[in-house]
Amino acid sequence: MEELQKGKTETGATSLFLLQIHTDMRFLFLCLSVLYGQFLIAQKIEIAEVSTSETEFPATWEGDWKGTLDIYSGKGKIQSVSMQLEIHAIDTSKEKRYTFGMVYGSKEQDWRPYELVPVAPERGLWKVDEKNSIVMESYFYGPKLLCWFVVEGNRILCTYEKVDERTLVFEVMSGPEKEVSTTGQSKQGEEVIPPVKTFPFSVFQRAILSR
Repeated sequence: MEELQKGKTETGATSLFLLQIHTDMRFLFLCLSVLYGQFLIAQKIEIAEVSTSETEFPATWEGDWKGTLDIYSGKGKIQSVSMQLEIHAIDTSKEKRYTFGMVYGSKEQDWRPYELVPVAPERGLWKVDEKNSIVMESYFYGPKLLCWFVVEGNRILCTYEKVDERTLVFEVMSGPEKEVSTTGQSKQGEEVIPPVKTFPFSVFQRAILSR
């Protein structure tokens, strides 16, 4: 009789133990499901923010951006000048152009009424029309609008980046198109080293603009 009672007690304890494990597993599964759901929501929000940032250019950049352009050489800052960048949709444009006007100092001093022209926005391809027969391809890659060109023997890279809703960073890197050195062009064991040309910088410009 005692053995029978002992068996029932052990069976009951085992059942309670198994029930507790089952309950704990269900609770753990519920917690993991909630965490995974939050992770997916966060991922969707992040993707949506990136997509919105990229697909709404230049609409999200619209406004009058103002600040100071600092100009540097190897000796340090050599000049500062007030600067503006005016980006606005041109309502009458069938091409959906935007103004991309640049002002250095004042409009009386240096006013450049450029326009931003969509070419293949889905591939990040735009053009900057300087309205004087000069039209330069520009590329919106990631968070930046990039334009690279050569004029009068100087290689120039211009970048524009909206880092937040109130701040846009404009940078210009320039230097002679003639290389300053050529290295490589040798053989190291079985490896053939190609020639590498290095180009000098002469000026770096940077402006932090606000709207």
